[in-house]
Amino acid sequence: MCSVEHINCFPVLVNILSNTFLRLFNSTQHIRVWSQPFYDTHTPELKSDIFFVCLNYLLILAAGLPPHFAVSSMEDYKVK
Repeated sequence: MCSVEHINCFPVLVNILSNTFLRLFNSTQHIRVWSQPFYDTHTPELKSDIFFVCLNYLLILAAGLPPHFAVSSMEDYKVK
């Protein structure tokens, strides 16, 4: 019914259970469940947005780390 991986098996299980419950209540409808575990980025605008968010995060991180090490080093120098 499903692959060995849990990420693929869970949606299949949910689909089977939900359609079974619908049939028990005499419904003619059915539920489709699908799994897309990785976010698909086909639009170039979204890719550029993700790139700039990551770039900004790295720049903030790079600006904050050297002062942290400098302050830590000065405290060690004072304490000896």
